[in-house]
Amino acid sequence: MGARLRFVFRNFPLTEAHPHAEHAAEAAEAAAAQGKFWEMHDIIFENQDALEDEDLVQYSESLGLDAVRLARELLTGAYAKRVRDDFRSGVRSGVNGTPTFFLNGLRYDGNWSDEESFAGDLSYAAERIGEGAA
Repeated sequence: MGARLRFVFRNFPLTEAHPHAEHAAEAAEAAAAQGKFWEMHDIIFENQDALEDEDLVQYSESLGLDAVRLARELLTGAYAKRVRDDFRSGVRSGVNGTPTFFLNGLRYDGNWSDEESFAGDLSYAAERIGEGAA
């Protein structure tokens, strides 16, 4: 699909289900500032039961990040506004859980876990963009 597909990630921490989700999202944003968003995202996802600030700092160390900087950014809430803004934007857009996908600006309610079906829907959406439809 090449240039016709853009993947955009937004934070949507579900703090009622995951009490440390907001700080985990902030840690991922702090890692992004050091060029390692997806690596931190993956570690956080794989360790959802260990997301205390100390854990997050340890994960940043394992990625070779400046852990002191990340700890300071968590402490000061350097990325809290960004995470909150993402969450609010999601609520306004109809997001009520994760993951949520949008194709051409419309929430996708199809079966994203069926890779073949999802890929077909992505291709169809990309073709629609080529036709000038949004």
